[in-house]
Amino acid sequence: MTSTRGTPASLTQAGLNLIGQALSIYDADLRLTVSNRRFATMFDLPDALSRPGASFADTIRFLLERGEYGAVDDIDAMLTERVAQARAFEPHYLERTRPSGQIISVEGSPLPQGGWVTVYTDITVARAQERLLRARSEVLSEQLLERHEALELANRQLAATNAALRQAQSEATEMAARIQMTTEMLPAHIARLDRDRRYTFSNRRLGAVMPGAKSDILGMTMAEALGTRTYADIKPRLTAALEGTPSVFEITHDASARRIRVSFTPDRDEDGVTGVYALSVDITEEAQARAALAQSAGRQVAAQLTSGMAHDFANLLTIILGQKDRLTGLDLPPGAAKAIEAIGLAATRGGALIDRIAGLSGPRDLSPRATNLAAFLAEVVLLAEASLPGGITLNWLVDGLNEPVLLDPEALRDAALNLILNARDAIGEDKGAITVAARNVRDTWVDLIVADSGPGFSTQALQKGVEPFFTEKGEDGTGLGLSMVYDVVKLAGGRTRLENAPGGGAQVTLRLPLRTPPPGPPPMLILLVEDAPHIREAVRDRLVTAGHSVLEASSVTEARDLMDIEGIAMVLSDIMLKSCETGLDLVRTAAARNLRVALMTSLPHDAPLYREAVAEWPVIRKPFTLEKLAAALA
Repeated sequence: MTSTRGTPASLTQAGLNLIGQALSIYDADLRLTVSNRRFATMFDLPDALSRPGASFADTIRFLLERGEYGAVDDIDAMLTERVAQARAFEPHYLERTRPSGQIISVEGSPLPQGGWVTVYTDITVARAQERLLRARSEVLSEQLLERHEALELANRQLAATNAALRQAQSEATEMAARIQMTTEMLPAHIARLDRDRRYTFSNRRLGAVMPGAKSDILGMTMAEALGTRTYADIKPRLTAALEGTPSVFEITHDASARRIRVSFTPDRDEDGVTGVYALSVDITEEAQARAALAQSAGRQVAAQLTSGMAHDFANLLTIILGQKDRLTGLDLPPGAAKAIEAIGLAATRGGALIDRIAGLSGPRDLSPRATNLAAFLAEVVLLAEASLPGGITLNWLVDGLNEPVLLDPEALRDAALNLILNARDAIGEDKGAITVAARNVRDTWVDLIVADSGPGFSTQALQKGVEPFFTEKGEDGTGLGLSMVYDVVKLAGGRTRLENAPGGGAQVTLRLPLRTPPPGPPPMLILLVEDAPHIREAVRDRLVTAGHSVLEASSVTEARDLMDIEGIAMVLSDIMLKSCETGLDLVRTAAARNLRVALMTSLPHDAPLYREAVAEWPVIRKPFTLEKLAAALA
């Protein structure tokens, strides 16, 4: 932990502690902001009332009950009067005799930011000298002169001290204002808690970091400010920090589903830990991106491990199927034909399994774009209904998602259909219902929920359902369906939850980041380069439907000649063209002329030209819809 010794704040506090007068500064909320040691000792205040954050009302009540202001018939009434005077604070100077006989002067001045600063001076000796002078002026003339000279000296010293005090007050006030302004501008919650776990300092950013939480929390305990559930997640780390152990950790704020990073740093002095500094930052988008990156890295490793093995396995299956075809035409003993057919079925099933493994571990091209969830679910239901028996009904609904959201509809459609078919298998021959719902979760997540009226998940399925090859369907299942759904959601920065609904049946929730799609591109003149006429015609029609104007070329040379036409805003080219130059050569020329570019292709993911293209340019895979095309152009 960085030492605070020698900082402006610590030097200012040390200077205030050396001043002979007592000093206190209260803010506009009537809470103590700054005081020196003399303030606590002059009025014999307990530690709780001389720390930052102490209530002015609590301090006045303590002094009234102790008899600081003499006999008071109605303490509550006098307390109310004093608090009202403090809220309407005006500059003042007065002298007061305490029950102990001590005489103090009280001088107060308001602060521009609200609140006030007050200086208390012990003038008991000065007043005694005045009385002595008046009573014995004739007898003690010599002493009078000596006392007068001493008083003059004291007055000069007092004036110098007051000047230094006013300067210190000004600097402390200015520093406090700068610190407060800085902390309010930061996109994080910054606070300090004392050993009682009460906030003695806080900027007003808690509600921004944890939506729904209060912002004015001075004097509150952390449990009161954050709520029972969130505090339960944080409490062990706070306890450790109060014992001297700093920590940095992450929690999910239950009320808003936001991901929060919290840092606790012990506040130490010569007596040990006196409190904890707390820093809280909303890292929801960072956590989503981190999860997607980790999943992508894991997929890459899995692809490297399985690609060679899958290739060899496919070769073996090809040989097995070839030998099966040879045996099929031979005159074999009874029963052999059935065995040969079983071999063929097993090899075919192995080939399908290889395809599923490649989809699970190989690269997946997620293409998020603006998607209307109502239209999306209607399409999913239309596709799924043909595979459902007549006894099963399929319902869908959308809650709070009227505007388009940014996601990959193809990948999500595959996941939803997979879940619907799993629900169909779980219901079996009985009558039942399947519900597909999409809902907005606190403007942070999109939940896609597939629920059924079947028997629900077993305990083992709840624990291992998303693991590859886990299945409870026996020989009819591959165990890759839910794991592929999990993989797609994880790549998008979301998470998958399996559970049994309270009313019975299984429920799978896909929680995806809720992101607003960027605006689509305005109508523009596009140079379309494609050597296959029928493909070029289809793409041209889609561009015109989207409101764009189109110039067409079939080669790089022809496209370069057309590039000089004024008004061309973008070049859209196929990667592979029937010439020595490719679409990559063309888009490099276009980019050098400050034109927007995009490429289209049907090359496999592992093709060298495809890998080179996606590393530098936007690429759209054929065949593509109008929405995919609009997303690529944007």
